[in-house]
Amino acid sequence: MHTLSNSFAAALELILSADPGLLEIVLLSLRVSLTAVAIAALIGLPLGAAVALLRFPGRGAAVVLLNAFMGLPPVVVGLVVYLLLSRSGPLGPLGWLFTPAGMIMAQTVLVLPIVAALARQVMEDLWAEYGEQLRSLGAGPVRAVPTLLWDGRFSLTTAVLAGFGRAAAEVGAVIIVGGNIAGYTRTVTTAIALETSKGDLALALGLGIILLALVAAINAAAYLTAEAARRRAGGAP
Repeated sequence: MHTLSNSFAAALELILSADPGLLEIVLLSLRVSLTAVAIAALIGLPLGAAVALLRFPGRGAAVVLLNAFMGLPPVVVGLVVYLLLSRSGPLGPLGWLFTPAGMIMAQTVLVLPIVAALARQVMEDLWAEYGEQLRSLGAGPVRAVPTLLWDGRFSLTTAVLAGFGRAAAEVGAVIIVGGNIAGYTRTVTTAIALETSKGDLALALGLGIILLALVAAINAAAYLTAEAARRRAGGAP
């Protein structure tokens, strides 16, 4: 118990003193995760809208795949991306293996199905509610996409936040693709795993506290966004 209390006190000291090593890890994690989520949102939101509103052969299979890929095992994604980026892989010439760019690619693959699947459900619900009205105004499914994306912006923001939560807490894929190189590809989650195995509980706890605070902030933002959407739907000021 004494050791735990000392480690916790040391962890708080690292956080309050803005330890450079700790900040470096946190900032890299945020840069990788935010970039991956931004790319996933740019691809996933239109993709989800297309699957929701368009009718094409294999649409049912596309919906099933999007939902199934929400639960992709991170280590499998890491392995696939590793093979793609390895020297003998098709993307080997990019030189992204064991770099932040490779980690962003792995996290994008993990987050994209989450954003696309949740966006598809939101867009389907909105089309079911407003489709007839939009068609009466001459707006078919394709022309209705921008309107519905704007109308569902609060719910879609929650989908993006869910993707960010997955990215921020990810460890399996980034440790395979990034290599957990100190000062270059070491993120919060990979550093926690490493420092715990080394017995450096102060740094591991400090990073763990920051990760918990980040997850709590994401959930709070998702809750407030959902509340804003409910108030807007209910016509509250």
